[in-house]
Amino acid sequence: MTKNELRKIYLEKRKQLSEKDKLIADDLMLLQLQDLNFNDLHYVLSYWPLLQHNEPNTQLFTRYLKYFYPELQIAYPVTDTQNNTMQARLTNDDTIFSINQWGIAEPTEGDLLPPKMIDLVLVPLLIFDLKGYRVGYGKGFYDKYLIQCNKNIITIGFSYFEPVVKISDTQPFDVPLTYCITPNKRYEF
Repeated sequence: MTKNELRKIYLEKRKQLSEKDKLIADDLMLLQLQDLNFNDLHYVLSYWPLLQHNEPNTQLFTRYLKYFYPELQIAYPVTDTQNNTMQARLTNDDTIFSINQWGIAEPTEGDLLPPKMIDLVLVPLLIFDLKGYRVGYGKGFYDKYLIQCNKNIITIGFSYFEPVVKISDTQPFDVPLTYCITPNKRYEF
């Protein structure tokens, strides 16, 4: 199936998830995340989940990382909607976030973090395939950003659903994930 076909299907599937099922799935994905070692990492790019799209609770995962690896510095994306690009802005407990035109919380202040310095990126997705390619929301923000990062960057996606076999219209500029975590399994690519 194509990205557009999969996007429609999995946006609808996520809408059908109950709050109880989401809470259980988020906890199960956190358990899968806890099996990974992040001792040598310094900078993480996270993102706020879009409640209107029933996204996995990345704040749960980010809080875990910050608690167990207190030396980690956390950044969040700031988007340029005219160019479909983004930058990473460092945050702290006092950072103020504002909501952009798509309902995404972005930090209003903080130092910009060069892409080459980031060790780990939590990447939003709707579904992924067995090669680690993902279907996002279709603007290409993350793929454009990830090609600027260092070649050893770790990328992790979280999905309430198990992978499809293949996304039929991946492009050369699509960046596969390092891991994708589902409630039942952690996939490594």
